[in-house]
Amino acid sequence: MSKTEIDGLKKISTSFLKEHKYYKGFVGGNMIWTNNWSKAESSVGLEVSTYSDYLRIYYTQTDRYTEEKKEFNYKIPLTTTPCNYGGKRYWFTCPWYKNGQYCGRRVGTLYKDGDYFACRYCYNLTYSSRNQSGYSKMFGNVTIPDVDKAREKVKITHYKGKPTRKYRSYLKKEQRLENAFIGMAYSLDKRLKNIRV
Repeated sequence: MSKTEIDGLKKISTSFLKEHKYYKGFVGGNMIWTNNWSKAESSVGLEVSTYSDYLRIYYTQTDRYTEEKKEFNYKIPLTTTPCNYGGKRYWFTCPWYKNGQYCGRRVGTLYKDGDYFACRYCYNLTYSSRNQSGYSKMFGNVTIPDVDKAREKVKITHYKGKPTRKYRSYLKKEQRLENAFIGMAYSLDKRLKNIRV
């Protein structure tokens, strides 16, 4: 049985919470997703407490077959680790059970592949890149906009003589894109040589 890919699932990440300034004591808000095809919107309410270290998620879910509505309201524990250059990074502690065993993994993203938001290990999820084959798997599926976006995020290239994390990420994506072009050119050249006129 093939694993579900994470790409199309609703997700909540610690980086989203940081970007929207949820780590400021006690902050509430919501997160909205829009379906690309139907343009239908779905949302969840969020509440973060850095005093008690939790993310509370609440939403109403309607069963597509029975139209029955179910209310969900639960907390995800937060934990922190120190950053190299000061400050701290927030993580989720996955509170669910898989095969009767408590998960407790420290993760940066939670996905919804059932009733609850949980880590990818609990839902046994995979990345689309792991399901690729041939040249796309060999050279990666990075695009020019991906590289441009990574470059825009780089504010400082080096800190204390070492490349920053964002700069390294940008360089890696740029290299993958270059490798993809070289790989496609090699593949095309090989195919053209095999064509007999």
